[in-house]
Order: sequence, then structure tokens, then C-alpha cells
Amino acid sequence: MTDTSVGAAGYAARCQELYEAGAAAAVRRAASEGIERCGPDPGLWCWLGLGHLAEDEDDHDDEAERAFRAGLALDPDHPGLLSGYARLCFNTDGFDRPGRAARAAGLLRRVEELAPGSEAAEQARAAQRWAGRSWREDVVGRTAVEMTRKQAVVHQAAEVADVFDRASADGGDAAALARAGERRHPEHLGAAVLAATMDELSGPWRAPLRFLVRRRAAVWTAGFLLALATNVALRSADVASDPVPYGFLWLVPLWLADRRLAAARERGRETAFARHEARLAGPTPPAGPTPRPPEAAAKTP
Repeated sequence: MTDTSVGAAGYAARCQELYEAGAAAAVRRAASEGIERCGPDPGLWCWLGLGHLAEDEDDHDDEAERAFRAGLALDPDHPGLLSGYARLCFNTDGFDRPGRAARAAGLLRRVEELAPGSEAAEQARAAQRWAGRSWREDVVGRTAVEMTRKQAVVHQAAEVADVFDRASADGGDAAALARAGERRHPEHLGAAVLAATMDELSGPWRAPLRFLVRRRAAVWTAGFLLALATNVALRSADVASDPVPYGFLWLVPLWLADRRLAAARERGRETAFARHEARLAGPTPPAGPTPRPPEAAAKTP
């Protein structure tokens, strides 16, 4: 016999902490384990749905819908489930899934009836506004996402350069310095990403990669200038016709270096999330009230 009153709140608290850390996969594992050990629980089904929704992929969207519907079968008036399901439906392409998209408005009305002015209702309303965005707003939003991604790479490269500078000043090893910071703060996302990046750059054969990363801004500027100069020279010599893309081959090594940084950043994130999850995991989580209901922790993209 399962006991939903003892362990479900503890699993929900674990899911909340993992969700706020950005560990969507860990949220799904914790919610699934809670459902298996404590039995069906609306809050845990909500967290499972939110963990799938955060991935923004078709397969995960299908799993999110199954989780939300399973939770609503237990508690049709759960604001978090209604809000999460509404967000999923508003984010669905009406041409691909017309049935799912058509449910969005009804779910929004229901959550506003049950919890007017709540964060759950506002998140569903924000999803509706995003679904109805203009092409200009869509371009601005996508540009902002791309700029955020580029800023992450710039910050990562700056952190690497700083570690190398400090190691040179102290006569130490840059990779060891980064790993020492990671040991002091094992769950810190930045420390884990920096350590993974330094591991990616370690080794005698990766000196060119280290140079590109440490001098990233200057190298990208030089690469663009070389690309433009090469294209102009090819056109002037009638070697190639307009437009001339060949000069941009200078940028391929720089693009590959950024890809390596992105891969290291993802490994670092996974490491930090795994440590976070391992700390929270253990025997059946303690009973007690969830610090915040699931609907209040869900973030609309």
C-alpha cells in the first residue's frame, strides 16, 4: 500500500529545487520516482509535465500532455496542472495538433476561475500572449535568445582567459585552479562549466584551441577582416563572382572553437545538475509542506 501523505510533499520539494536550478531531466526522474514510490499524486504529475514541457520538443510535449491529463484525472481543479496544460496547448502549432491547441482557451478560463490573479493564471495568460505574438515580436524574441546564447559563450571565454592569467601570475596550472574552484563549490553551475571547459582545452595538441578561446574577441575581429579582404580580392581578380562566400572559410575554426565551448558548457551543466540531484536524493524524502506549490514555480518562456 502506498502512502501519498508522507513522501509526496518531499518529492515535490525536491522537484521544485531541481526545476529552479534548471535541471529538467532530474525533475522528471524525481517526479517519476515519487509517483512510483508514493502512488499517483496530482502535484507530482504536475512536476513531471513541467519537466517535459521545459524541453520544448515534440516527443516531450506528448509526454507532458500525458502527465497533465493523468494529474487532472485525479484533481480536475489543480491550478498548476491546468496552467501547465494551458501553456502546452498555447505553445502547440494549431496545424500539427489542432485538438490540443483548441483546448488552450478553455484551460485558461478554468484556471482563472479557480485562481484569479494567481501566478498560475498569469503564466497561462503569458503563454497566450506569446502564442499571439506578431512576427516582429517573434523576431525580437528569437534575437534575444540568440544574444543570450552568444553572451554565454563570451562570458565562458572571459572566464577561461581569467583563469589562465591567474595561473600564469601564480606559476600554477590553470586546469588545476579551475578544478579546485569546482571542489569548493561542487553544485555551482559556473564552477562546473569552467572546470569542464578547462578539461576540454587541456593537452599539448589543443594549444591552437586555447589560443582561439583566450583571444576570442580579437581572433573573431581578425577573422571577419580576413574574410572580407579575401572576398574583395577574389572579386577583384575575377576568380569568383558576386556574392563571394569563400573568404568566410577563415571563420570555420572559430565557429568550431565555439562549438567546443558549447559542448563543454553542456557537460558542466550536466555535472552540476547531477551533483545537485545526488544531494537531494536518498531515502524517502521527509514529509512536510511543499515550500511553494508547483504552479508558482513554473516559468513561462
